[in-house]
Amino acid sequence: MTGTVLVRGARLPQPDGSLSGLVDLHVARGRIAAITRAGDTGPATAGPDTAAPGAAAPGTAAPGTAAPGTAVFEAHGRLALPGFVDAHTHAEAAVFRPDVQLALLRQGITTVVAGQDGVSFAPSDRATYDWASTYFAAIDGDHPVFAGGSVGDLLTTYHRTVPVNVAYLAPHGTLRYRVLGAAQRPASDAEIAAMVTLLEQALDDGACGFSTGLEYVPAAYADERELVALARGAAARGLPHVSHMRGYEDRGVEGLAELLRIARASGVATHVSHLHGPAQELLEQIEAARAADHDLTYDSYPYLRGCSILSMVSLPTWLPLADAAATVAALRDPALAGRLAEHFAGLTDLWPRITFASVPGMKWAEGLTLPDVAARLGRSAPDTVVEVLTTTALRASCVFAQPPTNSPESVRTLAEHDAHLAGSDSIYWGGQPHPRGWGAFARFLDEHVRRGSWTWWDAAQHLSARAARRFRLAGRGELAPGAVADLVLVDPGTVRDEATYEHPRTPAVGIEDVLVGGVPVLAGGELTGATPGRGLRPAVG
Repeated sequence: MTGTVLVRGARLPQPDGSLSGLVDLHVARGRIAAITRAGDTGPATAGPDTAAPGAAAPGTAAPGTAAPGTAVFEAHGRLALPGFVDAHTHAEAAVFRPDVQLALLRQGITTVVAGQDGVSFAPSDRATYDWASTYFAAIDGDHPVFAGGSVGDLLTTYHRTVPVNVAYLAPHGTLRYRVLGAAQRPASDAEIAAMVTLLEQALDDGACGFSTGLEYVPAAYADERELVALARGAAARGLPHVSHMRGYEDRGVEGLAELLRIARASGVATHVSHLHGPAQELLEQIEAARAADHDLTYDSYPYLRGCSILSMVSLPTWLPLADAAATVAALRDPALAGRLAEHFAGLTDLWPRITFASVPGMKWAEGLTLPDVAARLGRSAPDTVVEVLTTTALRASCVFAQPPTNSPESVRTLAEHDAHLAGSDSIYWGGQPHPRGWGAFARFLDEHVRRGSWTWWDAAQHLSARAARRFRLAGRGELAPGAVADLVLVDPGTVRDEATYEHPRTPAVGIEDVLVGGVPVLAGGELTGATPGRGLRPAVG
């Protein structure tokens, strides 16, 4: 990346909420070399009146000149923002697909943080990889070239092969499966020590923290003793514990309390994944923790529906869920029918809220609600769930409406807090996926800036800077001389999401030009074919 790029005639958001005059951003060797007044060669000052005398009016190109061989992007008065960092995504395999690359870049996302919810591809031997890619098949998919190895090996697969950057969390469930397999019990001291050793190596290899998915298996079987021991490994390196809690909505306060106990015992920083639920109660708990100097952040997405594997949403953890074949056999076992019926009787309010997203072997069911599929099969809702799970060997996923403890006001309130940073929780597999992978970041800009209380400076903090700091992605999250040139041009009047639950794969609009490491990867709304992305490792020290 030795070429030079001139982004001509852009505006920059300012901390006071204003926008700068027109500026030119000069990029060389993948970094911002200088920011000058539009058409000038002197340094620009960060303020609303910095345009040089005679500079172009908003919406027109400034008369700056470019050196021979320099690629020029005409900003035409659009906003230049640091490339967005998706703090919670399941794109570790999907990022190789051009349609997913377009979905990310049309939202301005230049870096994704994968390895979420405690289950992903590394560190693994072949057996562990096969388990992870089977259990999370409907969430993470199957990596096209990686089939087991270290975190360093996985990060290498993204080096100059994709247009965006990938950071990665070491997943606790994957570590646990490698040591204990599918065991439904707390770990022994020796097993905990083995997991800690694996985690420390993963962090040394470039993981930017470690993740837990405490509603998924086998992590659901872990006790706090195990989690504290692992958290200490991350704390020693100044990296966070990122967690899908044991519960959300009416169990959210209890779930957060567990994370805070782990943090107090280990000294680790805490980041809560896809936080949702009663905002007032959660924020009281968050404010109290931060007042006690606990390093606590969270991400959220701007939707009232979630998406996950059907087995997590519908089945009890006393089933051997980490072993798909054993679970399918148990679902078919008449001896367990009564116990399952008792469990399903407590989920009657859930069934109408489920829409199928991915159902291999029953593609016709994708996009239909559970009651609709049950009616077509002539079965009850519980029997339909069992039919879908046994037919797909647990590889089914669903979109589900969250209960009334969540609300549009709660989602907005959580997103406006200064502990918040943006995450899509994107899942790109299945015939009818959740639209958040195509629209979450554009929806944040539309709802919170164009029609809400954020300034454009706030947007850059929520969508980029805070995540770069949380995961120690040095040089990212800001536009300043010396920063990595991950840069997004935003049309503030048109940016919005277009993806819907009916048509989830529709790209966002209002972002047509993006650079990653100084290389144009999106131009005129289309992929350029350039692949400057890399597997990112956190800064140390």
